[in-house]
Amino acid sequence: MATDKLEAGWRGLGDEVFKGMAEWRRQHPRASLKEIEAALDERLDRLRARMLEEVALAQGDEVAEATQCPQCGQAMEKAGSHTRRLQTQGQQTLKLEREYQRCPKCGHSFFPPG
Repeated sequence: MATDKLEAGWRGLGDEVFKGMAEWRRQHPRASLKEIEAALDERLDRLRARMLEEVALAQGDEVAEATQCPQCGQAMEKAGSHTRRLQTQGQQTLKLEREYQRCPKCGHSFFPPG
């Protein structure tokens, strides 16, 4: 995923946070600072999780294109698609689906970083 495309998507997500927070504020005009903070954190946690997921997936795609085995230097081969689910600090779930890679020479395998 190209950086320009990522940035455009993030601007849209940011706009959703701003609009959602403005609407929440209209519905809760007497909210306490603690309530306002909780509402904002909830929205920002979702934004943060989406950004993390997209950057990690884009990085994994870049690594998967041309990887050499860190053990023996042989070109790695695809070894099937796998999904990882990770939890962010904001208790949001990330879903990362990428190709595992395996070295045909020495058998070393790994999930691309990201």
